[in-house]
Amino acid sequence: MHGNPPPNPPHHHAHHEIPPASSFRFLFAQDSCIVVPLAFCGLMGSRDDDGPSIEGQGYVADINSIREAQARIAPYVHKTPILSSTSIDAIAGKQLFFKCECFQKAGAFKIRGASNSIFALDDDQASKGVVTHSSGNHAAAVALAAKLRGIPAYIVIPKNAPACKVDNVKRYDGRVIWSDANMESRESIARRVQEETGAVLVHPFNDKYTISGQGTVSLELLEQVPEIDTIIVPISGGGLISGVALAAKAINPSIRIVAAEPKGADDSAQSKAAGHIIKLATTDTIADGLRAFLGDLTWPVVRDLVDDIIVVDDNAIVDAMKMCYETLKVAVEPSGAIGLAAALSDDFKQSSAWHESSKIAIIVSGGNVDLRVLWDSLYK
Repeated sequence: MHGNPPPNPPHHHAHHEIPPASSFRFLFAQDSCIVVPLAFCGLMGSRDDDGPSIEGQGYVADINSIREAQARIAPYVHKTPILSSTSIDAIAGKQLFFKCECFQKAGAFKIRGASNSIFALDDDQASKGVVTHSSGNHAAAVALAAKLRGIPAYIVIPKNAPACKVDNVKRYDGRVIWSDANMESRESIARRVQEETGAVLVHPFNDKYTISGQGTVSLELLEQVPEIDTIIVPISGGGLISGVALAAKAINPSIRIVAAEPKGADDSAQSKAAGHIIKLATTDTIADGLRAFLGDLTWPVVRDLVDDIIVVDDNAIVDAMKMCYETLKVAVEPSGAIGLAAALSDDFKQSSAWHESSKIAIIVSGGNVDLRVLWDSLYK
């Protein structure tokens, strides 16, 4: 590992101060409170040198690349707040701390990886734009980050993507290109766009810069609540949980990383059990953001550093969404509520992680949910 991050390329902004807490509108709600962030101390201290190192394991990202990402993306992302609820704690039997990436720019954590990837490009690379394929939050994040960089974004979106997420892409001036609702179609069309335009592919999860950007969630979380002993993270392609695990275990090697996965798309749980990547023929879950499969760069991290995977059904996810809306007073999408569903599940409560935990963080990954049915019902 090298010491301090290298200076940013010339096209980066010269100053990268982390926005102060006062720059955020903290939301207070009935029975909910914000945990006030500790004073931000720039790049984190040297706690990550205290325990066993995860260096040299061949992972694509590490604590240094994640710290570099934090400095690079600071002007473009929010430092999101932590919420807690005594009522939900009483139901869970543990203290829960909700890291609310639903309040992030573009409504989800994905702007972290997208902005890290796009602002790491040199000017020649960036000049022809970027391309990605995504069913939702990554698409909007790439469109927004590209708009901030002043370059075009070509977004390949499957025809079954939620309307609210497609609207977000268009809001940020992304150029929408439709694909069929399968990964083969998405990837082949993205390759064609690359060939025709020379745009750079910004992968939704299987990429060093994406993973490093997502890992900044851990840096913030463990500054805001340093005593966290378990983090529950949604899992799909594995970009978020890989970054979170690499950063968190570098800072505190004894911290537990638990994945939350929908029953109708439980390829990660099956992969962990089998010891190799398993891809499902079909997926069927309300959590539209959790239908991707692990990549060759995320799998080694999931295999080695994720301590457990809790699988929950769609009804449990909806129950957790309802609790977020009614008690936490936060609008979350199904993929963002799955961490709470896992925390409340019987499987988790029977696990060693639950018995050994006292302060559990839940990554609320996003809040982009299509509520047209609700609004239509109210208009009637």
